[in-house]
Amino acid sequence: MTMTKTLAAEKREGTGKGVARKLRQSGRVPAVVYGKDMDAVSLSVDANEALHLFETISVENTVVDLQVDGESHTTLVREIQSHPVRRELIHIDFLRIQAGVMVELEIPVHLEGTPIGVKMNGGVLDHIVHELPVRCIPSNIPDSINVDVSGLDLNDSIHVSDLVLGDDIEVLMEPEQTICAISVPRTPTLDAEEEEAEAEAEAAAAAEAEAGADDEGDED
Repeated sequence: MTMTKTLAAEKREGTGKGVARKLRQSGRVPAVVYGKDMDAVSLSVDANEALHLFETISVENTVVDLQVDGESHTTLVREIQSHPVRRELIHIDFLRIQAGVMVELEIPVHLEGTPIGVKMNGGVLDHIVHELPVRCIPSNIPDSINVDVSGLDLNDSIHVSDLVLGDDIEVLMEPEQTICAISVPRTPTLDAEEEEAEAEAEAAAAAEAEAGADDEGDED
């Protein structure tokens, strides 16, 4: 089952770009926690602590225990807004979850092993679905979905319907969706230099033929 990490937070007063800018200048990140049967609570977290946490966990399915002024909120990270250039967090949304209440989230899909079709027959492993949307109770959130691909040969594939996750995890994706497949290697083609030489030869032949046609016209 999924891991739980702890992150300290503080309640914040005021909203708007000016307040958020001052928070970030002081080394903190504006955040909010919301959930069923509770009003949204405006928070701030230490920027370095949050950044380090998000760089060391699977954000999509790690339970974060928010410690807010002596209160504990069991949450999932719902959204992280980051600066487009700098290594900087802009805003974080946390969703409060409750024991026994179903939540929707995405679980990383990991492929394990080297397929026969790749090792023996030169095929290519195409990993199509990297995260699987599921619904389950918090205590059953898996760390990852591990798929053994070692037995796959050329043209073999694994679909959502082939996954065995247990009755307590509902997959929110069509059963026929392909998770991964082994494609047949492509027929070798001319490299760039050969293609260029061939094109030049064809152009020269065409020019020579055109010149010959012109000479015949002059004789007439």
